[in-house]
Formats: sequence, structure tokens, C-alpha cells
Amino acid sequence: MYGKAFAPEYQGALTTLSVNSALTDVLAAGTEQLRAAERAGKPGEAARSGLAVAEAHRRLGRVEDADRAWKASYRAARRAGDVAAMAWALWSGGTLARQRGAFRLARRLLQLAADLGEQGGDIVVRGYSLAGLAETGRIQGDYEAVGRLHEQLLAEARRRGEARHTVWALEGIAQMHRNTGDYDTAYALFEESAEIAARADDRRGHAWALRGLADVVSVRDGDTERALELLSEAEATCREMRLSSALAYNHKMRGNVLYRAGRYAEARALYEQALAEFRSMSEPRGEALSRLGLAKSLARLGRDRAETAAELAELAGTLERIGLRHARAMVARAYDELGIPDAGVVEARAAEVTR
Repeated sequence: MYGKAFAPEYQGALTTLSVNSALTDVLAAGTEQLRAAERAGKPGEAARSGLAVAEAHRRLGRVEDADRAWKASYRAARRAGDVAAMAWALWSGGTLARQRGAFRLARRLLQLAADLGEQGGDIVVRGYSLAGLAETGRIQGDYEAVGRLHEQLLAEARRRGEARHTVWALEGIAQMHRNTGDYDTAYALFEESAEIAARADDRRGHAWALRGLADVVSVRDGDTERALELLSEAEATCREMRLSSALAYNHKMRGNVLYRAGRYAEARALYEQALAEFRSMSEPRGEALSRLGLAKSLARLGRDRAETAAELAELAGTLERIGLRHARAMVARAYDELGIPDAGVVEARAAEVTR
């Protein structure tokens, strides 16, 4: 059995906040407590209040504010000699680095956080940090390396009855199955995560699970309307909780669903919306993926083939620089789908002819 989901990143005077608290409310409460702790000369409390401030800024897409906040939280924790609070601040910084596409920095900070969490005897921050490392590898497409870690963390979360972490692990494993074409397993895992999140009142986890279900329903079943219904339900939660990044990914997925249904003009509008949202929060991975969807939609709507080929070539380089190891395959599929010769193949053939 799983208990009600809780948010361990809301600490000190902020433990009364719910996992479903609107991020603007979290930011207001965290800022108030942070200022009070600073006035009272309590660096430990300042570190823990500052963690909530950093996380609220990050999830609202305010990356510069989030960067300043997690670093200030770390400095306060170090002054207080609170090793666990230092670990939490590094976890926040590593999560932000992943969100910004700085995967090498993300891995370094998250590993430090896991080590300090173990040193400080905080198994929760250690688990969250290891989960962050697993998610970083999964996003980069390194499934073999992080698949076992996802399974290990899922087993630990199930054993402790931690609904939120169970939902996270199930969704990560489901995504890997979806990306390797095992749609039935992916659907079952997304469905289980949605059910656990609903029972535990984890609305954020539920919204992400619905997004995963919508993706599978669209790609496996071709059920466009059901997929759009699931995304609309998830979007309502994202808007209510002010989940900026999740909302942008929801819009990008809506674009994917519409594109698969051949509704290219509607897909273009959604990709453009998602692209603007990702750019506003400096999230390069989401921006690049939205650009890819937009390029495909524009091609279907009659864009010049040479312009499409040039953009796909540029996107391949961008995705690889970000560190997405499966980027080349993603762009290669776009070339094939649109019937456009891969620029690399064309160059290789030209070199053969001129020898």
C-alpha cells in the first residue's frame, strides 16, 4: 500500500506545504520564511527555505533565479554545517542543470548530492539524487546504463511505500519501453503510475502519466481524440499548479498527436507555442524537439525541401551538442519520413563519385 504523496523538498517551516501546492504559493511562502531565517541568523532554516524557493523558480521556468537560489541554499547549509541540506541544494542544482541541457554538470552535482546524502544519513535525498542520475541517462538515451538503476529505485520505492518515487520510476521505465517500441509494456506501466498517483493525490505525477498514456494511445492505437482528451486533463493540472515545463511538454506532445493524425496546420501551431514556452525558460532540449516537430509540420505544409534539409542538418548538430545520444536516429527518421535525402548520405555518395 502507498501513503499519500509528500514533497520532501519542502522542509523546515514549509513542511505543511502539499506536493500539490501551486508553485506561486510555494515561492511566496518560501521567500517569506527565507527572509525571516536570514533576519534571525538561522542559516540552517535559510538553507531549507531557500531549497523550496529554488525548486519553485525552477519549475516555473525562471532558471536564473533558480540558479541563484540553489547556490545560496548550499552556502547557507555549509555555514550551518548541515550536510543533508547541502545535499538537497546540490540535488536542486543538478536537476536545474539537466533542465538546461548541461548534462555533464548535472551528473557531477547529482553524484555529489548522492554522496553527501549518504554521508549525512538522509536516504531520501540520496534516493532523489540517484533518481536524478538515472533520469539524466535516460533522457540522453543511455538506456542500458540506467535501466537497472531505474528498476533498483522502483523496488526501493515500492518497499518503502513511497508513492511519488514509485510513480517517477514507473514513468521512466515506461518511457524507455515506449522509445524502444514496446508499446504494450509502456502503456501498462504508465497506467499503473497514473493509478498510484491518483490514489496518492500526486497531481504532478498524474499529469506526466497522462501525457505518457496519450503518447502511446496516439502512436499505437491511432486514437487521436482519446489522446487529446488525456492531454487536456493533464493540461488542466499543469495550469492550476503553474507547472511551466510540464505544460510546455504537454503542448509539444499535443503537436505530436496532431501531426500523427495528419492535422499539420494544427500541429504547427502547437509546436510554435511549445517552442516559445521552452525558449522563455531556457530549456534547450524541449526547444530542439519542438523545432524538429515544427520542421516536419512545415515540410508537410509545402515548405521548400532544401530549407527543410538544411534545418534538419542543423538540428542534428544541435541535439548532439546537447548530449542526446539518440539524436541522430531521431533526425534520420525525419529524413526518411519526409522523403528527403540525408545530407550525410548525399555527401558520402558525392565523395564516391568524385574519386
